Amino acid sequence: MPTANQENFGSDLSMVAELAAQLRVDSIRSSTSAGSGHPTSSMSAADLLAVLISRHLRYDWDNPDLDANDHLIFSKGHASPLLYSVFKAVGVVSEKELMTGYRRFGQRLQGHPTPALPWVGFATGSLGQGLPDGVGVALAGKYLDRLPYRVWVLCGDSEMAEGSIWEALDKASHYGLTNLITIVDVNRLGQRGETELGWDMEAYARRVLAFGAQPVIIDGHVLGMIDEAFSTAAEAPEDKPVVILAKTIKGKGFADVEDSPDWHGKPFPPEMADKAIAELGGPRMLTLRGLLPEGGSKAGIDAPGTTRPAYKTGEKVATRKAYGDALAALGANDPTVVALDGEVSNSTHSDEFAKAFPDRFFEMFIAEQQLIAAATGLSIRGYKAFASTFAAFLTRAYDFIRMGSISGVDLRLSGSHAGVEIGADGPSQMALEDLAMMRAVNGSTVLYPADATSTAALVQNMAETSGISYLRTTRGAYPVLYSPAEQFPAGGSKLLRSSDNDDITLIGAGVTLHEALKAAEILSAEGIQARVIDCYSIKPRRRNAAHRRRRDTRPRHNRRRPPPGGWPGISGQGRITHRTTK
Repeated sequence: MPTANQENFGSDLSMVAELAAQLRVDSIRSSTSAGSGHPTSSMSAADLLAVLISRHLRYDWDNPDLDANDHLIFSKGHASPLLYSVFKAVGVVSEKELMTGYRRFGQRLQGHPTPALPWVGFATGSLGQGLPDGVGVALAGKYLDRLPYRVWVLCGDSEMAEGSIWEALDKASHYGLTNLITIVDVNRLGQRGETELGWDMEAYARRVLAFGAQPVIIDGHVLGMIDEAFSTAAEAPEDKPVVILAKTIKGKGFADVEDSPDWHGKPFPPEMADKAIAELGGPRMLTLRGLLPEGGSKAGIDAPGTTRPAYKTGEKVATRKAYGDALAALGANDPTVVALDGEVSNSTHSDEFAKAFPDRFFEMFIAEQQLIAAATGLSIRGYKAFASTFAAFLTRAYDFIRMGSISGVDLRLSGSHAGVEIGADGPSQMALEDLAMMRAVNGSTVLYPADATSTAALVQNMAETSGISYLRTTRGAYPVLYSPAEQFPAGGSKLLRSSDNDDITLIGAGVTLHEALKAAEILSAEGIQARVIDCYSIKPRRRNAAHRRRRDTRPRHNRRRPPPGGWPGISGQGRITHRTTK
């Protein structure tokens, strides 16, 4: 099998052209073999990737976890045939796997890339997410790792209609992320026809400029122009993030489908694939290794150390305030803890962390999608990212949370100002769906503490919890119920009130637990005994033997029966509904 290294790709770029042809052919072969996939979307970007991996990407393919490696993110994840063909070209995916493992059940070459492959950092395919995730990685590189790696993101032109793309460019400009290089494959065609801007390259450039980045317009099939643009982008001469706008042709290399709107997401039938491969010069088996990264390891971060905040039983403290206190204490003990917020840090109280550790706090302003994406990017760099905003506003970022689960990243989310408890702010600010939303995320942990002590303990637990974890906090101040030594494991609950003769069980969490305790007092005055349980762990839930219904051993004729119409204020199912007074 012919091999090459970076030096073999000479100034005439002839071997790069051969590599680009191989990437196109392999994209066709793999998708035709699978019977599904996006070969034409892959073919338009093949020249871009051939130049990138052979002459600019600094990556040790044998050591994908190396701190100094560049990052390659396919925001246009449907072009997975191209990405997997790249992996074959650098020798980490075999010919057999490419031809028999792509889009097959149980195989790692999935229809859209996931971190099942060690060279993939994020699950992509839900468009508009790869670039925002890349912002998080670039933030880590510039401000925390302090390593010279670059983050290369391939975007499709269709996803440039997504608001999250422009949130990303705005924050990249705000933070001066010249280590983030965006490559837009402007092939004019989306799923059902022409994109919003088509080939209006100047319109794209004006938008990029408006968000503070530097556009570079090129012909995405002229190798020398691509090479020069990548070199310029890596140097960032204007001290702005560079966006390379590459005009390309969908299906490039096969005349029968070039610039055709009819072949999106369709593999070529075998006879047609054979014709396309012949037109491209037949299969190649070129392998190469490009540039290796510069040496270096992550910068050290100081952590002065402190104790977990403690609160006196009975004092009134808002759980959102306890979240901020606990986060600052956590940051003092763990240098990998970072915090982000959506311009409400003085309400979520993540500002406590920002004051203590400004170098580890990132303001994402009112851009909740970018808030979650930046936390995701920081997470894959090994940081424990806590992201906070009003709980209601996390709904607009839900797709990023869902994709974070598919990526297998660890995200710690905090949503404040939940439920009707916030009163006068009105329904637009009231999170009512957040618990159900977060419970639906695969493998998630959902926590709703009722007091400051449990909040502080659960924040500590979140730092040690893998996957997506969510903490719901409350605006108002409520009495502390637990002593500082109390433990709150995920999946647990607390029995606050019980007797041997309980008539009903009241289960609450957060604000509703305090209401349940009040209700228990009212019921007790009427001779009705209520057991009260703090269900602080909404998910997972483990049944505690202490909370199971005790078997009533009294003779049947001695057992209390409800009066006609039921107990006052109690529904037939044992739920408090309302109290009426005469």
